Amino acid sequence: MRDRSLLVAGGIFALLLIAPGVLDATGQAYLTGLLMKAMLLAIAAMALDLLVGQGGMISLGHSAFVGIGAYVLAIGLAAGIENILVLLAIALAVAGSFALVTGALALRTSGVYFLMITLAFGQMAYFTLTSLAAYGGDDGLTLWSLATLFGSNVAQNAGHIYLVILAVLVATWWLVHRIGQSRFGRVLRAARDNPERAAVMGFSVFRYRLTAYVIAGMIASVAGLLTAQQNEFVSPALATWQHSGDLLVILVVGGLGSRNGALLGALFIVAAQEALGAVLPEWRLIYGPLLVGVVLFAKGGLNSLLAPGTAGPGR
Repeated sequence: MRDRSLLVAGGIFALLLIAPGVLDATGQAYLTGLLMKAMLLAIAAMALDLLVGQGGMISLGHSAFVGIGAYVLAIGLAAGIENILVLLAIALAVAGSFALVTGALALRTSGVYFLMITLAFGQMAYFTLTSLAAYGGDDGLTLWSLATLFGSNVAQNAGHIYLVILAVLVATWWLVHRIGQSRFGRVLRAARDNPERAAVMGFSVFRYRLTAYVIAGMIASVAGLLTAQQNEFVSPALATWQHSGDLLVILVVGGLGSRNGALLGALFIVAAQEALGAVLPEWRLIYGPLLVGVVLFAKGGLNSLLAPGTAGPGR
């Protein structure tokens, strides 16, 4: 049964690989941008699933790390740093440091208290970004130059950036689920199900959860950096709690804690919003009940429909 989820993921990645060529040939190249949006959301959602699905830590501040990654790119470019690998290293360092400090405080609590503290830290990051008047403040900032890869435009060309995002998506999918299958992932889920028992067995629940929090934040910052590079624009809106809520919706719709939940949820959400928006101006009136219907009738999310019995490690 687990092989079916691998086939589903392989099929989706294969379709994403050939999609730009097919869309160009059929005169629908604009849809390539939507696919990139879905893939970037999936990367951030996979990172969040490491917290929520495997760690049982519901966060409303996850998008703060997305905003950090985006603004590292913008500020770095303004400072004359153009190599995307250098900017990536800076984004990982900044997001990791922010996650380490805020996670060490937030993880002193649990449940709704953890949710509220992550929300507070997320709002703190959001208002910090809105205060950066030199980088557009509330209005955001258009990037008049983009990052390069050792001086080449590999990370700038529309076709190339699509492949870069797809490669990062596949790498993130592999990394998150390798973590889930490792000893670290098993302890993380044990702490989710029964933290007292995990502590009695000699595991530091706080340390494992903090490590997962830092890893998730760093992965989300990569999504933010690539979002800014692809959109050629940064905005504090990337760090709002509403964006964190959108990522949680993606996980619930796709399948919380499942191998392909974040991937399926992101593709479904983007496709549903685009299709409904093209038909009705008041598309949200249908969008809300649609999400409710998926949650009610697809127990375990969309993943349970395509790969029943493959909820993911520990589920």
